[in-house]
Amino acid sequence: MELKELTKDLFDLPETYLLAHCISSDARMGRGIAVAFCKNFDLASLQASTKETPLEIGRCYREGRVLNLVTKQKYSGKPTYVSLRRSLASLREICDEDEGIKKIGMPRIGCGLDRLQWTRVKKMLVEVFEAWDGEIVICSLSKDTSV
Repeated sequence: MELKELTKDLFDLPETYLLAHCISSDARMGRGIAVAFCKNFDLASLQASTKETPLEIGRCYREGRVLNLVTKQKYSGKPTYVSLRRSLASLREICDEDEGIKKIGMPRIGCGLDRLQWTRVKKMLVEVFEAWDGEIVICSLSKDTSV
């Protein structure tokens, strides 16, 4: 796996990239970068599906070009490193099943409003995607690496 970190707007990546982000099992997506995902992509069917059954924590749900990593129960809650690792493992399974997935873009997942430490998350990402034949681009709007 090739991992790149860029100071760039995630939504400016070419359409050849699938875009990943963290959400809650209620799929509310009312704060942070999730709001921008809702504005840029049609995630209404995923959100509607949670009215009857919440999404499974630790799982990744693909909706078109978007990879939704479910890391917590409520949008106002916080994920754990365990739930993030499980959702990344689910994402890896999706990538392994679909050989066409070779490029993924994401923010510093779990590190904005969710407050996980980027150094730990990055290490986890490298471990989960070790030996994967693809590219992951981490996009952030600032060069601040402390998050």
